Amino acid sequence: MTSAASQTKRPKTARHADGSTGQVVAHVRSLIERGELGPGDQLPAERDLAIHIGVSRPTVRAGLRALSAMGVVQSRHGSGTFIPAGPPSLGTEALSFLAALHGLTREEMYEARRILEVGACALAAERATPEQIATLSEEVAGMFATMENPDLFLVHDINFHRAVAAASGNPIVASLVEMVSALYYESRRETAARASDRDLRDAAEMHRRIYQAIRAQDAETARQTMHAHLVQASEHQAQEPGARETVARPAPRPRPKRRAAS
Repeated sequence: MTSAASQTKRPKTARHADGSTGQVVAHVRSLIERGELGPGDQLPAERDLAIHIGVSRPTVRAGLRALSAMGVVQSRHGSGTFIPAGPPSLGTEALSFLAALHGLTREEMYEARRILEVGACALAAERATPEQIATLSEEVAGMFATMENPDLFLVHDINFHRAVAAASGNPIVASLVEMVSALYYESRRETAARASDRDLRDAAEMHRRIYQAIRAQDAETARQTMHAHLVQASEHQAQEPGARETVARPAPRPRPKRRAAS
């Protein structure tokens, strides 16, 4: 006959064997806070993590997936799991849910971008490294070279804005811009082909002016030019054929099925 005490111990032991994703997350966070893991570093192997934390390997994998969703780690096939070298990616899940529930208007998208990117551009003019300035130059050249291909142009456009945010030297701002840029790209790539040749030329020229202001370390000109560019881009998109005010539409609600007449 099994005693009540032994009955209560079994589920506790099972929970200890399985562990929790929270233990894995807490352990990796502790390694980062102690300076034992930093940008670009590789995490210990799953087996070693499981032994050190005292959990199963499936629990370690679940914890690493949770950290990946947070943008804290990045898995490379055949190489292992690493701390990203760039700004942490916050992901677009929260904004995607917001869009699915309520939709996002063009003005809301550009308003958020102006709040984040105008200030980031001024900081970039003060803090950008020579390597970051070279990256901006390459993206501007890419835009001028791909004006016949709006889809590729869009990639250089997005990469330019991400590079400006990274050059701001503020990882919080850089991460927020990464999140908004990813959502903007997902919505804009469906309509990029509608942009006129004039609009693409105007955009490329504005990006060149932003780059020149950052290279000249002219924070006020950089701020003003980024603001003017985002206002102009929003206006150009509003004039495109078939343009809609809502750029990320809410998901349609399923209609209830009608019962067949008996």
